[in-house]
Amino acid sequence: MNKPRVSILSVLLHLLPAFLLCGLFAAVGIIHVSSRVLVVRVGYQLSALQLESRTLARENDRLKLELATLKSPARLERVAREELGMAPPTAAQVIPLRASPERQARAEGKVQRLGRRGAP
Repeated sequence: MNKPRVSILSVLLHLLPAFLLCGLFAAVGIIHVSSRVLVVRVGYQLSALQLESRTLARENDRLKLELATLKSPARLERVAREELGMAPPTAAQVIPLRASPERQARAEGKVQRLGRRGAP
């Protein structure tokens, strides 16, 4: 009895589509898992950046409050008196300035215009 000879090449040609299909499924699986890992990583980065943003916003609010405190007139007066040794000027130290004619005319013009607006 003669057995039909099966060549290795014919077996490989029959198995090639199965191997290609398995390779395709493996590639799709790897790509899917890689994309999910990337999404998770970006999600963690987003969470960290949101936390940093909230922290910086709180720090900004704190610094605004500190700036307002430092700029307060009462504090500035206290620093001027206590730390810089300053005092309010005496009457002899105050020199009144005369306004220039142009400035005086502008100021009077504004007063007149304001007076006309209020009149019926």
